[in-house]
Amino acid sequence: MEITKDTLIGEIIQQNPEAITTLMSFGLGCVMCPSSQMESLEEASLVHGMDVNVLVSALNSAIKK
Repeated sequence: MEITKDTLIGEIIQQNPEAITTLMSFGLGCVMCPSSQMESLEEASLVHGMDVNVLVSALNSAIKK
């Protein structure tokens, strides 16, 4: 699975639970709350004021390990 800015957080967690650590390190501490499960990385990045491209790159690196 390649993660993009449109990938839902719920999909990422379901298919790659090891990505939770990376999401949390970017300040997305609510990754387990129900509303975040249907939120895209781009939406979460906008809410948290971060660069979605940096987050996508970090997640793709983490799941390739």
